[in-house]
Amino acid sequence: MHVIALVNQKGGSGKSTLAACLAVAARAAGERVFAIDMDPQKSLTKWGHRRRDKDLPVESVSAAKLETALAALASAQVSFVVIDTPATDSPAADAAMRCADLCLIPARPTIFDIWSSEATRGKLKTLGKEYVFVLNQCPAMQESQRVSDGAAALEAMGGLLRPFIGARVDYQEAAREGMGVTEIEGKAGEEMHQLWASLKRRLGRAKDSRAPRAA
Repeated sequence: MHVIALVNQKGGSGKSTLAACLAVAARAAGERVFAIDMDPQKSLTKWGHRRRDKDLPVESVSAAKLETALAALASAQVSFVVIDTPATDSPAADAAMRCADLCLIPARPTIFDIWSSEATRGKLKTLGKEYVFVLNQCPAMQESQRVSDGAAALEAMGGLLRPFIGARVDYQEAAREGMGVTEIEGKAGEEMHQLWASLKRRLGRAKDSRAPRAA
C-alpha cells in the first residue's frame, strides 16, 4: 500500500484540490483508493459527501488514530491512500508526515509559497521522510518568468513532479460537482493524468530505495 500526504504550512496551496483529483485519477487507473481528511476545514470530506462514491471513500481521521487506520486499510487490501493535512505546523500534519511513504509539497509560484515550502521541507528532512514538490496554480502562460523562477527554486530544494499544474477553472467546477478534474475533458484533466503518472513512477523509485539489498 502506498501512502501519500499533501503537506504545506501555508494555506491556499491547493492541497485539498490535488488530493481529490489524484484520488480520482488513481481510482481510474485501477488502484483501491482511500482518502483521509485531517484538515479541520474538512474540504475533502465535504467533497466526498458530494461525490457519494463507495469505491472512493473519504473519512476524517485524527492524529492519534492515523496509524491504526492505516493498518486497517492495509489489511483491507487498499493500495493507495491520500492524506489531506491542515495548513499549519500541527500534530495532524506531523502524524501524516511520519506515516506517509511520500509527501507532496504543493506550492504556487510566489515567493511566499517558496518560503513556506522551505519550512515544510526542513521539517520533512528532520523526520527523514521522502518528499517531492508540485508547482501548482501556475498562470496560463506556463513558460512565464515567474513560473520558471519558482520551478528553479523548488528543484534546488529537492525533486519536482511534472507537469506544472495550471490555474484553471475546471478544478473549481469539478470540486463543486464532487468530481476529479480528470472526469472533465480538457487541458486540466490531461495535466492531472500526467501528474498521476509522474507520482506513480516516483512512488516506485521510493519503494525501490527502501527495499533491502541482497547479500
